[in-house]
Amino acid sequence: MKIEVDLDLCQGHAMCEMEAPGVFRVPKHGTVEVLVDEIPEDLRDDVEAAVRYCPTRALRLIQD
Repeated sequence: MKIEVDLDLCQGHAMCEMEAPGVFRVPKHGTVEVLVDEIPEDLRDDVEAAVRYCPTRALRLIQD
């Protein structure tokens, strides 16, 4: 599973980082950075929550 980010939609709210800090980082006054290429299975629930709670819907899960 991978993450797709639409940086045009991201407004830097950092909800994703709060839900999955090992996967996402949002610098102050910046947009989301994905820290891993493949989502580890043990973080899947956290990443799904991050996608679900993104206020601008900038994140999307891609199944490989």
